[in-house]
Amino acid sequence: MTHARPGRPDPAAVSASESASEKEQLGGAHAAGEEPFGGAHAVRAEVDPGAAVDPDIDLHVPAQRRELARAPVATLAVIAAGGVLGALARYAVLTAFPVPPGGFAWPTLAVNVSGCLLIGLLMVAITEIWQAHPLTRPFLGVGVLGGYTTFSTSIADAQGALAAGEPRTALAYLAVTLVTALAAVFLGQALGRGLFGRFGARASREGGRP
Repeated sequence: MTHARPGRPDPAAVSASESASEKEQLGGAHAAGEEPFGGAHAVRAEVDPGAAVDPDIDLHVPAQRRELARAPVATLAVIAAGGVLGALARYAVLTAFPVPPGGFAWPTLAVNVSGCLLIGLLMVAITEIWQAHPLTRPFLGVGVLGGYTTFSTSIADAQGALAAGEPRTALAYLAVTLVTALAAVFLGQALGRGLFGRFGARASREGGRP
């Protein structure tokens, strides 16, 4: 007969004890109406019904599901239509200028930088200069420019460069993408305030003439 050494717990007994403890935790969590170990139902954040529509909606949370009622079909339709147009424009650019394996993906960089520049211009135009239609921002900002820009593709390009044995190209590409994209947004804002601000002031003066 084999006896366990004094002072050392029996592995079988420890395993059975741990299993029983886990079952108690599971039973307690289900009894409380929650999922164990931080499940999707464990945390239910309160949502302000007057806030803007949250793009990250957990459909398991009733308070967040109610946000969908504030997103009219027209908004979703213009976002979808704009996304198609933006994605087609991006596809045309990337198809027209292919990049060899391990090369610097400048077509993707050009798409992202130009898209960021246009986003800066757009946001200044519709938030600081003119009172735009409510569907303008979803269509152009979220739809067209959201579908046109593609930072996920820039990550894939960097991974491709690494796989091709070009780590310096990959790192340089990521660094240039980050810096130039942010700079393009600020440049677009500055250009928008300079260009659109003049047009807005001129229109205001002309509108005030008798």
